Amino acid sequence: MATIRELIIIGGGPIGLTCGLMAKRAGIDYLILEKGALTNSLFNYPLFMTFFSTAERLEIGGIPFTCTTPKPGRKEALEYYRKVVESENLNIQLYNQVESISKNKDGLFELKTKKQTYLAQYVVVSTGFYDIPNLMNIPGESLPKVHHYYREPHGYAFQKIAVIGAQNSAIDVALETYRKGAEVTLIVRQNEIGERVKYWVKPDIENRIKEGNIHAFFNSKLIEIKEKTIVIQTPDGIQEIENDVVMAMTGYLPDNTLLQQAGVQFSEDGKLIPFYHSDTMETNIKNLFLAGVICGGLETHKWFIENSRHHAELIVRYILEHSEKVQ
Repeated sequence: MATIRELIIIGGGPIGLTCGLMAKRAGIDYLILEKGALTNSLFNYPLFMTFFSTAERLEIGGIPFTCTTPKPGRKEALEYYRKVVESENLNIQLYNQVESISKNKDGLFELKTKKQTYLAQYVVVSTGFYDIPNLMNIPGESLPKVHHYYREPHGYAFQKIAVIGAQNSAIDVALETYRKGAEVTLIVRQNEIGERVKYWVKPDIENRIKEGNIHAFFNSKLIEIKEKTIVIQTPDGIQEIENDVVMAMTGYLPDNTLLQQAGVQFSEDGKLIPFYHSDTMETNIKNLFLAGVICGGLETHKWFIENSRHHAELIVRYILEHSEKVQ
């Protein structure tokens, strides 16, 4: 028979780790289950990505994040969170994806992975949103030259690259590949670069566009991808240009499969925001909680590490007030 845990946390990102830290300090019997590497989403970020936030805002559990630069990068963040897990001896299982969640006849949550079945009184879902690309749904999007994830620029040297998007990920790709010798075309639906682009990066991309070193189509959209060209709808009509690679930095969507299995309700306004009580983070399913960016549904830009760390405190407080130990 599976051991009954008081709390299981699904997701080993910064907020999932914060929930684990708070639970451990409160004496709650907890386990973190992570489907991939530690802080898997951060691990899959571009190699040379720099955070918008300062190190202090990325700290969890009051553990100092020391950084020699004003803004930490991916490498520093991975080092920090790994040291947190190591120094605090957090109870976490990696490469152990939760495939289903349900409540049994005893009112306990039953979580199944390929490795085993777990039982828990309380469950926190903190799974982020980096797994499902936001597709353009246009002809040719399935061609091998189309990519929705980006790691580093060297492989795109001397290629004709189309970058789709106007936010941080798209602008970083455009600038980094341009500086490695790519011929970059930026395609933006709006009439300007996104307002949330990092303040030290925005002048850089705007100046490269003014100089003509990066070509940009504003108020435009990609409508077809072909083997050797792409077709763009612009204010001046349809244009077809040569192309080797399409970097579709169109954002990502949360995977709501587990929440749907559990019966969590979602908003009906098209934003797919899951229901939860803001004072406890509990969903409409008793003892099932949300933490982190998954709370925003499709509005993934609303929740970050710095403004969702407190979710862990709300959840742990609720558990301490309501928990009855199960033998």
